[in-house]
Amino acid sequence: MGKSKKSKARGGGDDLLDSSDADSVASSSTAISDLSISYATEHVNSQEFVLDKYIDALYEKRGSTREAALSKLVDAFESFMLHGLVENKYATLLSQFNNSVKKGSTKEVCLASRAIGLLAITLGAGSSSHEIMEESHPQLSRVLQTWSDETKMISALDCLAVITFVGASDLAETELSLKAMWDVIHPKSGSNVGTVRKPRPPLLAAALSAWAFLLTTVGSWRINTDNWKAPIAFLSTLLEAEDRAVRMAAGEALAVCFELNLLDVSSFEDADVNTGGTGGSKNKLFLDMQALKAKIAGLASNLSAEAGGKGADKKNLTDQRDLFQRILDFVKYGECPEESVKIAGKRDVLRVSSWCELIQLNFFKRFLGRGFLKHVQENCLLQDIFDIKTNTTETLSSNDKKIFRSGEEKDRALKLNKDRRMAQARKNAAMLIE
Repeated sequence: MGKSKKSKARGGGDDLLDSSDADSVASSSTAISDLSISYATEHVNSQEFVLDKYIDALYEKRGSTREAALSKLVDAFESFMLHGLVENKYATLLSQFNNSVKKGSTKEVCLASRAIGLLAITLGAGSSSHEIMEESHPQLSRVLQTWSDETKMISALDCLAVITFVGASDLAETELSLKAMWDVIHPKSGSNVGTVRKPRPPLLAAALSAWAFLLTTVGSWRINTDNWKAPIAFLSTLLEAEDRAVRMAAGEALAVCFELNLLDVSSFEDADVNTGGTGGSKNKLFLDMQALKAKIAGLASNLSAEAGGKGADKKNLTDQRDLFQRILDFVKYGECPEESVKIAGKRDVLRVSSWCELIQLNFFKRFLGRGFLKHVQENCLLQDIFDIKTNTTETLSSNDKKIFRSGEEKDRALKLNKDRRMAQARKNAAMLIE
Protein backbone atom coordinates (compact mmCIF):
# COMPACT_ATOMS: atom_id res chain seq x y z
CA MET A 1 0.00 0.00 0.00
CA GLY A 2 3.09 2.17 0.28
CA LYS A 3 4.98 4.66 -1.82
CA SER A 4 6.51 2.38 -4.43
CA LYS A 5 3.20 0.78 -5.38
CA LYS A 6 1.54 4.17 -5.74
CA SER A 7 4.42 5.66 -7.72
CA LYS A 8 4.46 2.75 -10.15
CA ALA A 9 0.73 3.08 -10.77
CA ARG A 10 0.83 6.86 -11.17
CA GLY A 11 4.26 7.39 -12.61
CA GLY A 12 5.36 9.92 -10.03
CA GLY A 13 5.68 10.44 -6.27
CA ASP A 14 3.99 13.84 -5.92
CA ASP A 15 1.43 13.66 -8.70
CA LEU A 16 -1.37 12.18 -6.57
CA LEU A 17 -3.68 15.05 -5.58
CA ASP A 18 -0.87 17.49 -6.36
CA SER A 19 -2.43 19.80 -8.93
CA SER A 20 -5.87 19.70 -7.39
CA ASP A 21 -5.80 18.28 -3.87
CA ALA A 22 -9.37 19.10 -3.00
CA ASP A 23 -10.87 17.93 -6.30
CA SER A 24 -9.22 14.51 -6.22
CA VAL A 25 -10.04 13.77 -2.61
CA ALA A 26 -13.53 15.21 -3.03
CA SER A 27 -14.16 12.84 -5.93
CA SER A 28 -13.16 9.93 -3.70
CA SER A 29 -15.46 11.27 -0.99
CA THR A 30 -18.36 11.40 -3.43
CA ALA A 31 -17.58 7.84 -4.47
CA ILE A 32 -17.59 6.50 -0.92
CA SER A 33 -20.75 8.43 -0.05
CA ASP A 34 -22.56 7.18 -3.15
CA LEU A 35 -21.59 3.61 -2.34
CA SER A 36 -23.73 3.65 0.82
CA ILE A 37 -21.41 1.27 2.67
CA SER A 38 -23.25 -2.01 3.25
CA TYR A 39 -20.71 -4.81 2.78
CA ALA A 40 -22.77 -6.04 -0.16
CA THR A 41 -20.50 -8.14 -2.38
CA GLU A 42 -20.91 -5.98 -5.47
CA HIS A 43 -19.68 -2.89 -3.58
CA VAL A 44 -16.70 -4.17 -1.62
CA ASN A 45 -14.12 -3.77 -4.39
CA SER A 46 -15.20 -0.19 -5.10
CA GLN A 47 -15.17 0.72 -1.42
CA GLU A 48 -11.73 -0.76 -0.97
CA PHE A 49 -10.43 1.15 -3.98
CA VAL A 50 -11.62 4.45 -2.50
CA LEU A 51 -10.12 3.59 0.89
CA ASP A 52 -6.80 2.74 -0.78
CA LYS A 53 -6.78 6.14 -2.52
CA TYR A 54 -7.11 7.85 0.86
CA ILE A 55 -4.33 5.71 2.34
CA ASP A 56 -2.03 6.44 -0.60
CA ALA A 57 -2.65 10.16 -0.15
CA LEU A 58 -1.32 9.92 3.43
CA TYR A 59 2.16 9.17 2.00
CA GLU A 60 2.33 12.46 0.11
CA LYS A 61 4.80 15.21 1.06
CA ARG A 62 2.33 18.05 0.75
CA GLY A 63 0.62 18.66 4.08
CA SER A 64 -2.62 19.91 2.55
CA THR A 65 -2.94 16.64 0.63
CA ARG A 66 -2.58 14.58 3.80
CA GLU A 67 -5.02 16.85 5.63
CA ALA A 68 -7.62 16.43 2.87
CA ALA A 69 -7.26 12.64 2.95
CA LEU A 70 -7.46 12.55 6.75
CA SER A 71 -10.59 14.70 6.69
CA LYS A 72 -12.31 12.32 4.28
CA LEU A 73 -11.21 9.27 6.25
CA VAL A 74 -12.60 10.77 9.45
CA ASP A 75 -15.85 11.50 7.60
CA ALA A 76 -15.99 7.89 6.37
CA PHE A 77 -15.31 6.46 9.85
CA GLU A 78 -18.11 8.61 11.25
CA SER A 79 -20.62 7.89 8.50
CA PHE A 80 -20.14 4.15 7.98
CA MET A 81 -19.14 0.99 9.83
CA LEU A 82 -15.84 0.15 8.10
CA HIS A 83 -14.76 -2.78 10.27
CA GLY A 84 -14.72 -5.26 7.39
CA LEU A 85 -12.67 -2.93 5.22
CA VAL A 86 -10.02 -1.84 7.73
CA GLU A 87 -9.38 -4.91 9.87
CA ASN A 88 -6.59 -5.99 7.48
CA LYS A 89 -5.35 -2.44 6.85
CA TYR A 90 -5.35 -1.01 10.37
CA ALA A 91 -1.58 -1.34 10.81
CA THR A 92 -0.95 0.72 7.68
CA LEU A 93 -3.55 3.31 8.67
CA LEU A 94 -2.19 3.50 12.21
CA SER A 95 1.38 4.01 11.03
CA GLN A 96 0.41 6.93 8.81
CA PHE A 97 -1.91 8.45 11.42
CA ASN A 98 0.92 8.40 13.97
CA ASN A 99 3.31 9.96 11.43
CA SER A 100 0.82 12.80 11.04
CA VAL A 101 0.59 13.24 14.82
CA LYS A 102 4.38 13.32 15.02
CA LYS A 103 5.17 15.67 12.12
CA GLY A 104 1.98 17.37 10.97
CA SER A 105 0.51 20.85 11.35
CA THR A 106 -2.01 21.59 14.09
CA LYS A 107 -4.88 20.73 11.75
CA GLU A 108 -3.22 17.48 10.65
CA VAL A 109 -2.45 16.44 14.24
CA CYS A 110 -6.06 17.05 15.28
CA LEU A 111 -7.46 15.09 12.32
CA ALA A 112 -5.00 12.22 12.81
CA SER A 113 -5.74 12.01 16.56
CA ARG A 114 -9.44 11.81 15.82
CA ALA A 115 -8.83 9.19 13.12
CA ILE A 116 -6.86 7.02 15.56
CA GLY A 117 -9.71 7.14 18.07
CA LEU A 118 -12.29 6.33 15.42
CA LEU A 119 -10.16 3.44 14.16
CA ALA A 120 -10.08 1.93 17.67
CA ILE A 121 -13.84 2.35 18.09
CA THR A 122 -14.42 0.74 14.67
CA LEU A 123 -12.24 -2.29 15.44
CA GLY A 124 -13.59 -2.71 18.98
CA ALA A 125 -11.91 -4.34 21.97
CA GLY A 126 -9.19 -6.88 21.22
CA SER A 127 -5.57 -7.27 20.15
CA SER A 128 -5.84 -4.75 17.30
CA SER A 129 -7.05 -1.95 19.57
CA HIS A 130 -4.45 -2.89 22.17
CA GLU A 131 -1.79 -2.44 19.49
CA ILE A 132 -3.32 0.91 18.54
CA MET A 133 -3.03 2.02 22.17
CA GLU A 134 0.57 0.81 22.54
CA GLU A 135 1.74 2.40 19.27
CA SER A 136 -0.08 5.73 19.73
CA HIS A 137 0.45 6.35 23.44
CA PRO A 138 4.04 7.69 23.10
CA GLN A 139 3.08 10.12 20.32
CA LEU A 140 0.03 11.43 22.15
CA SER A 141 1.91 11.73 25.45
CA ARG A 142 4.59 13.76 23.68
CA VAL A 143 1.94 16.20 22.45
CA LEU A 144 0.65 16.60 26.01
CA GLN A 145 4.13 17.10 27.45
CA THR A 146 5.25 19.79 25.02
CA TRP A 147 2.38 22.21 25.80
CA SER A 148 3.00 23.67 22.34
CA ASP A 149 -0.59 24.04 21.16
CA GLU A 150 -3.81 23.89 23.17
CA THR A 151 -5.90 22.63 20.23
CA LYS A 152 -3.50 19.74 19.61
CA MET A 153 -3.49 18.90 23.31
CA ILE A 154 -7.28 18.71 23.48
CA SER A 155 -7.37 16.37 20.47
CA ALA A 156 -4.61 14.23 21.98
CA LEU A 157 -6.50 14.01 25.30
CA ASP A 158 -9.68 12.81 23.61
CA CYS A 159 -7.79 10.28 21.51
CA LEU A 160 -5.79 8.96 24.48
CA ALA A 161 -9.00 8.53 26.46
CA VAL A 162 -10.69 6.57 23.66
CA ILE A 163 -7.83 4.26 22.74
CA THR A 164 -7.13 3.43 26.39
CA PHE A 165 -10.82 2.87 27.10
CA VAL A 166 -11.05 0.43 24.17
CA GLY A 167 -7.57 -1.08 24.15
CA ALA A 168 -6.25 -1.27 27.74
CA SER A 169 -6.05 -4.76 29.17
CA ASP A 170 -5.16 -4.00 32.80
CA LEU A 171 -5.14 -1.29 35.44
CA ALA A 172 -1.46 -0.43 34.90
CA GLU A 173 -2.09 0.60 31.29
CA THR A 174 -5.12 2.65 32.29
CA GLU A 175 -3.20 4.35 35.11
CA LEU A 176 -0.46 5.35 32.66
CA SER A 177 -2.98 7.32 30.60
CA LEU A 178 -4.73 8.71 33.68
CA LYS A 179 -1.34 9.99 34.88
CA ALA A 180 -0.65 11.70 31.53
CA MET A 181 -4.04 13.44 31.75
CA TRP A 182 -3.58 14.40 35.39
CA ASP A 183 -0.27 16.07 34.54
CA VAL A 184 -2.32 18.44 32.37
CA ILE A 185 -5.00 18.96 35.02
CA HIS A 186 -2.50 19.55 37.84
CA PRO A 187 0.89 20.24 36.19
CA LYS A 188 2.93 20.76 39.33
CA SER A 189 2.41 17.10 40.15
CA GLY A 190 4.11 16.11 36.91
CA SER A 191 7.72 15.35 36.09
CA ASN A 192 8.61 18.81 34.73
CA VAL A 193 8.26 20.57 38.07
CA GLY A 194 10.83 23.20 37.07
CA THR A 195 8.42 24.87 34.64
CA VAL A 196 4.94 24.72 36.11
CA ARG A 197 2.24 25.63 33.62
CA LYS A 198 -1.39 26.45 34.30
CA PRO A 199 -3.89 25.12 31.76
CA ARG A 200 -6.42 27.60 30.41
CA PRO A 201 -10.11 26.77 31.10
CA PRO A 202 -10.90 25.05 27.74
CA LEU A 203 -7.88 22.75 28.07
CA LEU A 204 -8.54 22.09 31.76
CA ALA A 205 -12.20 21.22 31.11
CA ALA A 206 -11.21 18.87 28.27
CA ALA A 207 -8.58 17.15 30.43
CA LEU A 208 -11.09 16.69 33.27
CA SER A 209 -13.65 15.24 30.86
CA ALA A 210 -11.15 12.76 29.38
CA TRP A 211 -9.87 11.79 32.85
CA ALA A 212 -13.39 11.18 34.21
CA PHE A 213 -14.34 9.14 31.12
CA LEU A 214 -11.32 6.87 31.53
CA LEU A 215 -11.79 6.68 35.30
CA THR A 216 -15.15 4.95 34.73
CA THR A 217 -13.24 1.81 33.65
CA VAL A 218 -11.37 1.21 36.93
CA GLY A 219 -14.39 0.07 38.94
CA SER A 220 -13.63 -3.63 38.66
CA TRP A 221 -10.00 -3.27 39.83
CA ARG A 222 -8.66 -3.09 43.36
CA ILE A 223 -8.21 0.55 44.38
CA ASN A 224 -6.22 1.99 47.27
CA THR A 225 -8.32 4.79 48.76
CA ASP A 226 -5.31 6.60 50.21
CA ASN A 227 -3.91 7.18 46.71
CA TRP A 228 -7.02 9.14 45.74
CA LYS A 229 -7.10 11.55 48.65
CA ALA A 230 -4.93 14.25 47.03
CA PRO A 231 -6.56 14.12 43.55
CA ILE A 232 -10.07 14.30 45.04
CA ALA A 233 -9.04 17.19 47.27
CA PHE A 234 -7.71 19.07 44.24
CA LEU A 235 -10.88 18.34 42.24
CA SER A 236 -12.93 19.82 45.08
CA THR A 237 -10.99 23.11 44.74
CA LEU A 238 -11.99 23.27 41.06
CA LEU A 239 -15.65 23.45 42.08
CA GLU A 240 -14.77 27.03 43.05
CA ALA A 241 -13.11 27.88 39.72
CA GLU A 242 -14.27 30.97 37.84
CA ASP A 243 -15.03 29.08 34.62
CA ARG A 244 -18.38 27.27 34.62
CA ALA A 245 -17.24 24.54 32.19
CA VAL A 246 -14.36 23.70 34.56
CA ARG A 247 -16.70 23.55 37.56
CA MET A 248 -19.07 21.21 35.72
CA ALA A 249 -16.27 18.95 34.44
CA ALA A 250 -14.81 18.72 37.94
CA GLY A 251 -18.28 17.95 39.31
CA GLU A 252 -18.73 15.05 36.88
CA ALA A 253 -15.29 13.69 37.78
CA LEU A 254 -16.17 13.84 41.48
CA ALA A 255 -19.50 12.11 40.83
CA VAL A 256 -17.58 9.19 39.30
CA CYS A 257 -15.25 9.18 42.33
CA PHE A 258 -18.26 8.93 44.63
CA GLU A 259 -19.83 6.14 42.58
CA LEU A 260 -16.58 4.16 42.60
CA ASN A 261 -16.37 4.62 46.39
CA LEU A 262 -12.98 6.31 46.10
CA LEU A 263 -13.87 8.49 49.09
CA ASP A 264 -14.74 5.50 51.27
CA VAL A 265 -12.16 3.61 53.28
CA SER A 266 -12.40 -0.13 52.73
CA SER A 267 -14.06 -2.49 55.17
CA PHE A 268 -10.80 -3.51 56.80
CA GLU A 269 -9.87 0.16 57.17
CA ASP A 270 -13.27 0.82 58.77
CA ALA A 271 -12.62 -2.05 61.17
CA ASP A 272 -9.24 -0.59 62.11
CA VAL A 273 -10.83 2.81 62.70
CA ASN A 274 -13.60 1.39 64.87
CA THR A 275 -11.37 -0.87 66.89
CA GLY A 276 -8.38 1.43 67.02
CA GLY A 277 -6.27 -1.32 65.44
CA THR A 278 -3.67 0.80 63.65
CA GLY A 279 -4.96 4.07 65.00
CA GLY A 280 -3.22 7.09 63.50
CA SER A 281 -3.05 6.88 59.71
CA LYS A 282 -6.28 4.95 59.15
CA ASN A 283 -8.22 7.17 61.51
CA LYS A 284 -6.85 10.31 59.86
CA LEU A 285 -7.71 8.98 56.39
CA PHE A 286 -11.25 8.24 57.51
CA LEU A 287 -11.70 11.71 59.01
CA ASP A 288 -10.12 13.42 55.99
CA MET A 289 -12.46 11.63 53.60
CA GLN A 290 -15.48 12.53 55.71
CA ALA A 291 -14.39 16.17 55.65
CA LEU A 292 -13.95 16.03 51.87
CA LYS A 293 -17.42 14.56 51.44
CA ALA A 294 -18.92 17.33 53.53
CA LYS A 295 -17.03 20.02 51.59
CA ILE A 296 -18.07 18.63 48.20
CA ALA A 297 -21.69 18.27 49.28
CA GLY A 298 -21.70 21.88 50.49
CA LEU A 299 -20.21 23.22 47.25
CA ALA A 300 -22.59 21.11 45.16
CA SER A 301 -25.51 22.53 47.14
CA ASN A 302 -24.35 26.09 46.44
CA LEU A 303 -23.81 25.43 42.73
CA SER A 304 -27.19 23.75 42.37
CA ALA A 305 -28.84 26.99 43.52
CA GLU A 306 -26.46 29.60 42.07
CA ALA A 307 -28.17 32.88 41.21
CA GLY A 308 -28.13 34.06 37.60
CA GLY A 309 -26.85 37.60 37.91
CA LYS A 310 -26.61 40.19 35.17
CA GLY A 311 -25.26 38.93 31.86
CA ALA A 312 -25.07 35.31 33.01
CA ASP A 313 -25.27 32.55 30.41
CA LYS A 314 -28.74 31.27 31.24
CA LYS A 315 -28.42 27.96 29.38
CA ASN A 316 -25.13 26.97 30.96
CA LEU A 317 -26.40 28.15 34.33
CA THR A 318 -29.41 25.86 34.03
CA ASP A 319 -27.14 22.96 33.03
CA GLN A 320 -24.92 23.64 36.02
CA ARG A 321 -27.84 23.75 38.46
CA ASP A 322 -29.23 20.50 37.07
CA LEU A 323 -25.87 18.73 37.18
CA PHE A 324 -25.05 19.66 40.77
CA GLN A 325 -28.57 18.90 41.96
CA ARG A 326 -28.10 15.40 40.53
CA ILE A 327 -24.72 15.12 42.24
CA LEU A 328 -26.21 16.31 45.53
CA ASP A 329 -29.07 13.80 45.28
CA PHE A 330 -26.53 11.03 44.66
CA VAL A 331 -24.22 12.02 47.52
CA LYS A 332 -27.05 12.48 50.03
CA TYR A 333 -29.58 9.85 49.00
CA GLY A 334 -27.79 7.51 46.61
CA GLU A 335 -30.16 8.52 43.80
CA CYS A 336 -28.56 7.62 40.44
CA PRO A 337 -28.97 9.77 37.31
CA GLU A 338 -31.16 8.35 34.56
CA GLU A 339 -31.12 9.25 30.90
CA SER A 340 -32.34 7.73 27.64
CA VAL A 341 -31.54 8.24 23.97
CA LYS A 342 -33.77 7.10 21.14
CA ILE A 343 -31.70 4.99 18.77
CA ALA A 344 -34.08 3.94 16.01
CA GLY A 345 -37.68 2.98 15.49
CA LYS A 346 -40.22 3.06 18.29
CA ARG A 347 -38.70 0.66 20.79
CA ASP A 348 -34.92 0.93 20.45
CA VAL A 349 -33.79 3.15 23.31
CA LEU A 350 -30.40 3.43 24.98
CA ARG A 351 -30.83 3.85 28.74
CA VAL A 352 -28.24 4.68 31.37
CA SER A 353 -28.76 4.69 35.12
CA SER A 354 -25.38 5.42 36.74
CA TRP A 355 -22.78 8.18 36.69
CA CYS A 356 -20.23 5.98 34.95
CA GLU A 357 -22.67 5.11 32.17
CA LEU A 358 -23.79 8.73 31.82
CA ILE A 359 -20.20 10.00 31.54
CA GLN A 360 -19.44 7.31 28.94
CA LEU A 361 -22.58 8.14 26.96
CA ASN A 362 -21.87 11.88 26.88
CA PHE A 363 -18.22 11.35 25.91
CA PHE A 364 -19.02 8.98 23.04
CA LYS A 365 -21.79 11.29 21.82
CA ARG A 366 -19.34 14.18 21.70
CA PHE A 367 -16.46 12.22 20.20
CA LEU A 368 -18.51 10.47 17.49
CA GLY A 369 -20.58 13.55 16.72
CA ARG A 370 -23.03 12.95 13.90
CA GLY A 371 -21.77 9.34 13.67
CA PHE A 372 -23.00 8.44 17.15
CA LEU A 373 -26.36 6.94 16.12
CA LYS A 374 -24.79 4.99 13.26
CA HIS A 375 -22.25 3.41 15.59
CA VAL A 376 -24.78 2.71 18.33
CA GLN A 377 -26.99 0.95 15.80
CA GLU A 378 -24.24 -1.15 14.18
CA ASN A 379 -21.08 -1.13 16.33
CA CYS A 380 -20.79 -4.18 18.60
CA LEU A 381 -18.43 -2.31 20.94
CA LEU A 382 -20.99 0.35 21.83
CA GLN A 383 -23.79 -2.19 21.96
CA ASP A 384 -21.79 -4.19 24.50
CA ILE A 385 -20.87 -1.12 26.55
CA PHE A 386 -24.46 0.07 26.84
CA ASP A 387 -26.08 -3.39 26.67
CA ILE A 388 -28.17 -2.47 23.63
CA LYS A 389 -30.49 -5.03 22.08
CA THR A 390 -31.92 -3.50 18.92
CA ASN A 391 -35.23 -4.37 17.34
CA THR A 392 -34.00 -5.42 13.90
CA THR A 393 -37.43 -5.26 12.21
CA GLU A 394 -37.52 -1.47 12.52
CA THR A 395 -34.81 -1.05 9.87
CA LEU A 396 -36.21 -3.60 7.40
CA SER A 397 -38.20 -2.79 4.27
CA SER A 398 -41.94 -3.61 4.21
CA ASN A 399 -41.33 -6.74 2.17
CA ASP A 400 -38.48 -7.88 4.42
CA LYS A 401 -40.66 -7.27 7.48
CA LYS A 402 -43.30 -9.57 6.00
CA ILE A 403 -40.69 -12.26 5.38
CA PHE A 404 -39.27 -11.80 8.88
CA ARG A 405 -42.70 -11.98 10.52
CA SER A 406 -43.64 -14.96 8.36
CA GLY A 407 -40.55 -16.73 9.60
CA GLU A 408 -41.39 -15.81 13.19
CA GLU A 409 -44.93 -17.11 12.77
CA LYS A 410 -43.61 -20.34 11.23
CA ASP A 411 -41.21 -20.84 14.13
CA ARG A 412 -44.00 -20.10 16.61
CA ALA A 413 -46.32 -22.63 14.90
CA LEU A 414 -43.61 -25.30 14.92
CA LYS A 415 -42.99 -24.70 18.61
CA LEU A 416 -46.72 -24.89 19.43
CA ASN A 417 -47.06 -28.14 17.46
CA LYS A 418 -44.06 -29.57 19.29
CA ASP A 419 -45.54 -28.53 22.65
CA ARG A 420 -48.86 -30.15 21.73
CA ARG A 421 -47.14 -33.41 20.73
CA MET A 422 -45.15 -33.44 23.95
CA ALA A 423 -48.30 -32.76 25.99
CA GLN A 424 -50.17 -35.55 24.19
CA ALA A 425 -47.27 -37.94 24.73
CA ARG A 426 -47.24 -37.16 28.47
CA LYS A 427 -51.02 -37.70 28.59
CA ASN A 428 -50.75 -41.06 26.81
CA ALA A 429 -47.95 -42.14 29.12
CA ALA A 430 -50.10 -41.27 32.13
CA MET A 431 -53.02 -43.29 30.74
CA LEU A 432 -50.77 -46.32 30.21
CA ILE A 433 -49.55 -46.09 33.79
CA GLU A 434 -53.10 -46.02 35.07
